[in-house]
Amino acid sequence: MKALVASFASGVVFALGLGIAGMTQPAKIVNFLDFAGTWDPSLAFVMIGAIPVYFLCYRMALRGRSPLFAPEFSVPKRNGVASELLLGSAIFGVGWGLGGFCPGPALTSLGSGATATVIFVAAMVAGMVLHKLTTSLRSRALPYTAAAVTDC
Repeated sequence: MKALVASFASGVVFALGLGIAGMTQPAKIVNFLDFAGTWDPSLAFVMIGAIPVYFLCYRMALRGRSPLFAPEFSVPKRNGVASELLLGSAIFGVGWGLGGFCPGPALTSLGSGATATVIFVAAMVAGMVLHKLTTSLRSRALPYTAAAVTDC
């Protein structure tokens, strides 16, 4: 239960940060990607501000024996780059550029009830379901593939 409360609180802080920074507005994201037109560098400042915070917290966390609400840290053990990662990153980037949302801001903006946001979230959920289905089918057909994918 404590882990769920901590996860929820982290999500609320993340959502507030996105809202305060204006990252729930698709126009901000699209304008960040529009170098030749109405370029808006505010997303770059948000990312640059997040990097040192993440770096310090990650280093401090790994000094501990385990997280507060889990038996061990969930750190990737695989060092290579999987083709699934490259494909997923490309799909994410295209969706982000076209829709102006990534999953966090999309869910945060869902409360607005805007039709475009609802359509984006529905497509995102459909993509997640499709991924789970294809991964499940592939793991039944080729057992070693599922192990390689979850090893990331």
